[in-house]
Amino acid sequence: MIYFDFAATTPLDPEAAEVYVKAATDFFGNSSSLHDVGSQATTLLEHCRAELASLLGIDPTSLYFTSGGSEGNFLAIEALLSAKEKAGKHIIAGIAEHSSIYGVLNRLEKEGFEITWLPFTSDGIIDLDQLLRAIRPDTVLLCIQHVNSEIGTIQPIEEIGRACREHKILFHSDFVQSFGKIEIRQFIPFLTSFSFSGHKIYGPKGVGGVYIQPGVAWHSFFPGTSHEKGLRPGTINVPGIAAMATAAQKIVQSIPENFLKFQQLREQFFKTLEPIKDHIVVYQASENSQLPHIIGMRIIGIEGQWMMLECNRLGYAISTGSACSMGLQAPSKAVQALGVGNDAAKGFFRISFGQHTTTDEVVRLASGIVRIVEEFTKSTIKKKQEVMLE
Repeated sequence: MIYFDFAATTPLDPEAAEVYVKAATDFFGNSSSLHDVGSQATTLLEHCRAELASLLGIDPTSLYFTSGGSEGNFLAIEALLSAKEKAGKHIIAGIAEHSSIYGVLNRLEKEGFEITWLPFTSDGIIDLDQLLRAIRPDTVLLCIQHVNSEIGTIQPIEEIGRACREHKILFHSDFVQSFGKIEIRQFIPFLTSFSFSGHKIYGPKGVGGVYIQPGVAWHSFFPGTSHEKGLRPGTINVPGIAAMATAAQKIVQSIPENFLKFQQLREQFFKTLEPIKDHIVVYQASENSQLPHIIGMRIIGIEGQWMMLECNRLGYAISTGSACSMGLQAPSKAVQALGVGNDAAKGFFRISFGQHTTTDEVVRLASGIVRIVEEFTKSTIKKKQEVMLE
């Protein structure tokens, strides 16, 4: 099986795996314990915090470790709302946000908050004019995902952040798909908080982090919690954090190299699909606003679930959207945000490359898709002819 679902999760980097085992074996103490074994774990934990903060260009005291991106989104939103700068219960968010954002905001809506959901433009970008029109005097929080996990479009964080600053609105962004894929340091000054996850960057599952801007006077959602300065309960996963820090150092150093490689793989993929180009719809932005390793698309007249199963039969693992929403029957949120009708939305599927994906693998996948579409077309024509002869 050749894997093309790296936007869902990545394999654990071998070096990160070695670090995990060593940390779990030699630094197994609870980092909250006061004895020497606990102190050794604490020393490693704070070293990792400093290393990751250096990669991100942030103050180490503003970095908190979590169990992943979903928890990071939850904790960040709750922390910001506990420290909002003005009175109000209006929140603005994108329709295509991750399911973890939806979960928090849907609960807040039941508690009296009003949510304005912003769609995408036809190229998968938030319309800044529409965002500005949505801002009200009682708008206290804005949540916009940096990179969409289903189609790979990159949102204009700097422009959004400036608008938030002008209107005293706290700004949280889900950076799970952008951390390690593009340089994010330049955007952090325009954010109040952001989240990231280890398993998207060849680190382990069950570990991630959240940044909260220094000076934000947040209060813990969980009273009496002592871990991570009261942000979350539960023993800190020091081995997972150490492995994530190792993976992060490696992938951040490789951002330019990987980005160029993914651009070339994307070009080769579509070049190989030329024989069926009239059957393809690709959901993407311009090159400057698009992560090249994520391809969201559909084949006209073919359901995405069927395409995924056919590719799986041929030995290629692709996806029909965000792995965190796979149990739901609704169309992908990105396609909904684009205003695509339900019938067309059912055709959506996603292909995503990883740092070890080869040109040969991409050509083989694209060639396989061409064969699937050609066989489907022949079968459809044959059925129509049989119906006509009856």
